[in-house]
Parts: sequence; C-alpha cells; structure tokens
Amino acid sequence: MSLWPLGLMLLFFILLFSRWRWPLGLALAAAALAGGLLQGVPFITTAQGGLPQPGSAIWRHLVEGAFVYIDPMLIMVAAFLFMQVIRENGLLSALTWWILRGLGKRPALLAMALGLFVAFPGMLTGLSTASVLTTGAIAAPPLRRMGLDARRTGAFIAVAAILGVVAPPVNLPAMIICAGVDMPYLGFVLPLLVLCLPLLAASSLWLAHGALKSGDAGAALDEVDKGPLQRHGLRLLLPLAVILVLMTGPRLLPAHWPSLGMPLVLVLGALTGLFTGDRVALRPAAEGALRQALPVMGILAGVGSFIQILTLTGQRGDLVLTVLQLPAWAAWLGIALSLPAFGAVSALGSASVLGVPFLLALLGKPEIWVCSGISLLAALGDLMPPASLACNFAAQVTGEKNYFAVARRTLGPALLAAVWALAVMAASPWLNRLAGGG
Repeated sequence: MSLWPLGLMLLFFILLFSRWRWPLGLALAAAALAGGLLQGVPFITTAQGGLPQPGSAIWRHLVEGAFVYIDPMLIMVAAFLFMQVIRENGLLSALTWWILRGLGKRPALLAMALGLFVAFPGMLTGLSTASVLTTGAIAAPPLRRMGLDARRTGAFIAVAAILGVVAPPVNLPAMIICAGVDMPYLGFVLPLLVLCLPLLAASSLWLAHGALKSGDAGAALDEVDKGPLQRHGLRLLLPLAVILVLMTGPRLLPAHWPSLGMPLVLVLGALTGLFTGDRVALRPAAEGALRQALPVMGILAGVGSFIQILTLTGQRGDLVLTVLQLPAWAAWLGIALSLPAFGAVSALGSASVLGVPFLLALLGKPEIWVCSGISLLAALGDLMPPASLACNFAAQVTGEKNYFAVARRTLGPALLAAVWALAVMAASPWLNRLAGGG
C-alpha cells in the first residue's frame, strides 16, 4: 500500500494552480491525467485490427468523472440565475431596507439578521463567492455606515458567506462527499442547521454587535435604495414564496406533491421574479448567471475526473485504508487540521480527496452528522491563507487593499467553527438519537 502516486498528483496540481496559474478545474484534470498515465492507465487502447477502443483508455475515465457532479452543476446554474434576477428586480435591496428598518434599534438581532442575509446566496449555490459578491456587496455600505471598519466588515461578510455554503438546502462539499461514498444527499437539513445557526449567530455578534450597538441605523437606512419597495411592495417577495412552497410541499405531502428537483424549483422562482419587481431581461440575466457558474462547474468537473482516476488506480482505496489504520486521536487531529489546510487550495477538492476517507474512517458514527461536520471543516478552507478566497473577495467589496488583514479577523470565528464541527461529530450518536434517528 503506497500513496506516493497520490502525493505526486497533488504536487503537480499545486504547481499548476499556484505557480503556473492554471484554472483550478483544468489543473485538477491535468493532475488526474498525469497520475493515471504514471500508474499505467493506457493513453489509448486498440482492438483487433488496430481500431481505437476507448472503453478503458484514460480519456474515457476523465470524461466519465467530469460528469459525476452534473446535479450540483445544474443546481448552481439555476441558483445563479435566481440570484441574478432578484438582485436586478430589487428584492435584495428591499430585504436590506426591511432588516435595517425593523431591527435598527436592536443591534444583536440586527447583526444576526444581516449575517443570515449575507449567507442566503451561499445556501442556494453552495459557493462563498456568490454570497460575498451579491448580498455581501449590498450589506457592506450599511455596515460601514454604522461603524464597522473595512477589515471587520470584510471578515463579517466572509464568515457569513462560509456558513451559507454549509447551510441547507445546497451544501456542495457534502454533496461531493455523498457522491464519493454512494450515499444519497437526504436528511441533512437538521444536522446542517445545528451546525450553522449557532455559529452564524455567535460569529455575527462577535464581529458586528459592538459597532452596531453604537451605530446609526437611520443614516444607513437612508443610503439603501428603497425605490423597488415603493414601486412594488410585498409583491417582491413572491419569488421567495414560490421557492419555499415548492421545496417544502413534497416534504409535507410526499404522497400528493411530486418533487420537481432543486434546479427546476430555482428556475421557476427566477421566472416569477421577472414579473414581480423592476424589469429584468431574461437573456442577459441567464448569460450573466452562466458566466458566473462556468468557472465553478469547471472545478466540479476537474474534481470528478481526479476522483475517478484515484478510484481507477486504487489510490483512493489506499488512502481510505491508511486513514482506517490511524489511531483514533490521529484521525481526529488529521480531520481538524488537514481539511481546512487542503481547503486553502480548494474547499471542494478537500471534501473530495480527504472528506471521503475521513467519513469512511468514522463509519461507526451517524454518517449524515459526520458528513455535515466534515463539510464545515472543508468549507473553512476558503478563509485559510494563502488564497483566502472568501476574504479576498470580501476585501474587494469593502475597499480594503490588504485581504490578509481581513483574514486575520476571521481566525477567531473560524477556530470556533472548527471546534463546534468536531464537537457535533463527536456527539453525533447522541444528537442522532435526540433527533429521532435511532
């Protein structure tokens, strides 16, 4: 049992991505190609007569792996379309105005509500950048106006965005892990809420409560565009109502209400938004959503190809066996340190390469709770240097030039999140029984 080919694949991937600046998905696919060829997977195979026979060639496995995560890809495109529509039709501005108007004199509730508002796009797309660049950009000016400096505002947005990635209904790291162990992505709502809601409340209070307590909510409210709200009123909320009804209906009435699937639900919500607020042109909105989704779709395709080659060559099995043979303390230490550290390169890559063997190593515990905790630890990678992806984008939307200064202010909430994830995983048998899981 040797893991040196996996080590070379990871080294090649890191060189391509970090040193030579290849796109992340393409770097993963190239590392998978190199690793497969290194371990003897044929570049091309021929049948009798010399005709090409692609059945066992490496190209077939690269393409097959690239489509493993087709469901998350479809969800992502639909979610970006929905976010694009409700941003252009004025719903996001109206939500900001409602939050500031209703909770301006209650700083603790205001901090938590703004944290949930920033997290919302990540809950639908599974991507921290979606939160940072949409609701984060909308929430930044009011937060700054109420007394938060640029660095703390950026940290607030980055942490809320990460927790949005982990929150239900769409958790891409958990989906990737489920696909890796052939487990359906079902029953995750309660475990993910247990993980995320306390952390979202605690981190929002940690980073924003002090400033909001002495800030001027009225001045921040005056800067929010309330034109869409004046023009359309409560009708703006119809897209959210459509999504809520279509998502909860099949769970409340499973015998009478068919599930439409998350992509179609989000598309129907987006189509509703075309007629409930300011005018939105569908084609430009769809093109914008696709442009935003394509880079992450490429990452998912690269992750799928990488995992396919690891499985084909036996490296995935060797990694699982190595983790299974570790002492319990070493396995827990590895989970706590390696998932966020590898996530600094790619949170989705961390979930796929490390999340699967760690889940298999803890099979004695309730898998859904353990998978949820692992997904949170992997998602924290977007806060980790050197890339600090969420902090980098958060610094841009707040006008802070040094994104490391933003990242430093996220370390406390990130450490709290890591401890909470490990605690939930350790207590998962008791939590599962309490939730009625047996």
